[in-house]
Amino acid sequence: MTHVKIDGRGLQPFFHPAAHYVSPAEVLNDKELSTSEKRIILSSWASDMYAVESRPDLREVPGTGHAVKLADILAALQQLDVDGDDDPPRGGGVPMRLRRPWAAAQRR
Repeated sequence: MTHVKIDGRGLQPFFHPAAHYVSPAEVLNDKELSTSEKRIILSSWASDMYAVESRPDLREVPGTGHAVKLADILAALQQLDVDGDDDPPRGGGVPMRLRRPWAAAQRR
């Protein structure tokens, strides 16, 4: 998530987490990030917004200083899926019963 500060020239970004990493592996290995945060950073890198013109297999992420292979980003995202989620899902709500149309027809 990009945070902004207000100065005399308007809104300016002052923190962009993706700019602090140079590779997908570095994102994966950061113990300070949750799985969700890693997924957000890597997904943003995979975005077409960062695609290198005439090279759809590369992404040029601001702050990294070099192009990153899309295949490496996707492999890192897949690794997050394989390793499991360190953020357990929240508890579910009340189970919903599915209405059976044939049962409703029999009551008539």
